[in-house]
Amino acid sequence: MYLGIDVGTSSVKAVLVDGHERIVASASAALEVTRPHPGWSEQEPDAWVRALEHVLDELSATHREALAAVEGMGLSGQMHGAVLLGADDKPLRPAILWNDGRSEAECRLLEERCPRSRELSGNLAMPGFTAPKLLWVAEHEPDVFARTRKVLLPKDYLRLFLIGDHVSDMSDAAGTLWLDVAKRDWSDALLSATGLTREHMPRLVEGSESSGRLRPELARRWGMHRAPVVAGGGGDNAASAVGIGAVKPGAAFVSLGTSGVLFVSNARFSPNTEGAVHAFCHAVPRTWHQMGVILSAAASLEWLSALLGEPAPALIAAVGERVRAPSPVKFLPYLSGERTPHNDAGARGAFVGLAHGDGREALTQAVMEGVAYAVADCMRVLADAGTRVERASAVGGGSRSPLWLKILASVLDRPLDVHAEGDFGGAFGAARLGRLAATGEDPFTLAVPPPVARVVEPDAALVPRYAEEYARWRRLYPALRQAR
Repeated sequence: MYLGIDVGTSSVKAVLVDGHERIVASASAALEVTRPHPGWSEQEPDAWVRALEHVLDELSATHREALAAVEGMGLSGQMHGAVLLGADDKPLRPAILWNDGRSEAECRLLEERCPRSRELSGNLAMPGFTAPKLLWVAEHEPDVFARTRKVLLPKDYLRLFLIGDHVSDMSDAAGTLWLDVAKRDWSDALLSATGLTREHMPRLVEGSESSGRLRPELARRWGMHRAPVVAGGGGDNAASAVGIGAVKPGAAFVSLGTSGVLFVSNARFSPNTEGAVHAFCHAVPRTWHQMGVILSAAASLEWLSALLGEPAPALIAAVGERVRAPSPVKFLPYLSGERTPHNDAGARGAFVGLAHGDGREALTQAVMEGVAYAVADCMRVLADAGTRVERASAVGGGSRSPLWLKILASVLDRPLDVHAEGDFGGAFGAARLGRLAATGEDPFTLAVPPPVARVVEPDAALVPRYAEEYARWRRLYPALRQAR
C-alpha cells in the first residue's frame, strides 16, 4: 500500500493506493485562507498539521489494515508559500501563500541585486514566488527576518512534522526562485540577493527518492507495521503530472482548476522568461517541465456564479450543449492579476462588448472562452520557447464540463484526452512517488497515463472563427493596461 498526501490551498487530502494503483480510500480536511489586507493571502502552517492528523486519524479508523500496510508515502503541495521557522522550528508568522501579491516591488529589487536571476532560475521574479516574499519580510518585518533560521515550502513543513528533518524536492524548490534549475541545486547568488544562505534552506532530493522515514511514534499512532519511506514528492502540478502520466518529454496536460495550467514535460531545461513561462524541475530525475499559469480559471466561473446567485453547473447548462459561434462579449480572466504571459499582479478582469440583450448565458460563454483564450496565450509562449503541444490531457474541476472542453479544444485547435473516471491529481501522484521511493521502480515505467475515456476534438467550424476572436481578444489587455 502507498499513501499520497496533498496540502492544497483549500484542503489537505490523503489517498491510499494499492499495488494495482487502485484508490482504496481517501479523506480530506478543509483549510481556511486569511486576507488581512487587499492582495494578501496567508495560512497558519500548524493548520496543515492539524488537518493532516485529522485525515490520517480518519483513515486509521476506517481502513486500519490498509493504512498499516503502507510502505511508501509521498507529499504534494501548493507551491511558493513561505514558511519561516525560528531556531525551535516553530513558525514565526503565518505562511505567505502562492497567490499573495504584496511583493511586486521586491521582485524588481531581487532582479537588480542578481542580474543573472532569470538565467539561473529560468523564471521572471513574480510576487507569487517565495524569494520576493522574504525581501518583503526583511523590509516590513525585520525582527521576523532576523529570527528566521529555516524557510520551508508548505508540503515540506508537513514533512518536518512527519520525519523530523528539513527536506525539499527539486520541483517544489524550483518555484522558490532560489534554485539553479539547470543544475538542480541551490544558487548562492540568488540566496545572497535575499540575504540568505544555504543554511536557511532544506536539503534537496529528487521527488522519487527517499527523504527519510516516518517518525516511529507516528507510525505507532496510525498502526503501521513499520515506518514507511517518505518520498521527496513534488509541487502540486509536477505531482499531478506524475499522477496523470505526463512525465515523458512532450507529454502535456491542461488543468482547469481554481487556477489554470498548461504543463509540458521536457528532456532539458527550456526557459522563456520573456513570455513569463515557468521552467521548473520535474518531480522525476533528469527531467524538467514548462508551465503557462493563469491565476483565475474555474475561479472565474465561480466568481460569476456567486455574482449571479446560480451554481456554476446551472450556468453552463443554460448555454446549451454546444456553441454555434464565439460570443461577441469578451472576458479577461485577470481577477487576481496574471502570470503567463503578462506577469502583472495589478491586472484585473473585464467584460468588453456588453449590449442590452446580453444575459447570463452570454456572460457564461464569455467567461469560458476568456479562460480558453488565456490558455491559448500560454500555448503561444510555450511555442516561442520551442515547445509544440500536439495534444493534452484535461484535468481539474472545469474539465467535467463537456461544453467547456469543446470550447477549449476549438480555441487551441488540439484534441484533449479525458481519462477514465478517477482521481489522478496531486495526492495520487504523490502516492506514485511514495511507491517509487519504496520500490526503486523506473518512474517512466510506472507513471503512465490512465486509460482514455474519450477524446474531445476541436469543432472544425469554430476553429477559424476562434482564431479570429483570439487575435481580437489579445488586443484588449494592452489597451486596458494603458488605461489604468
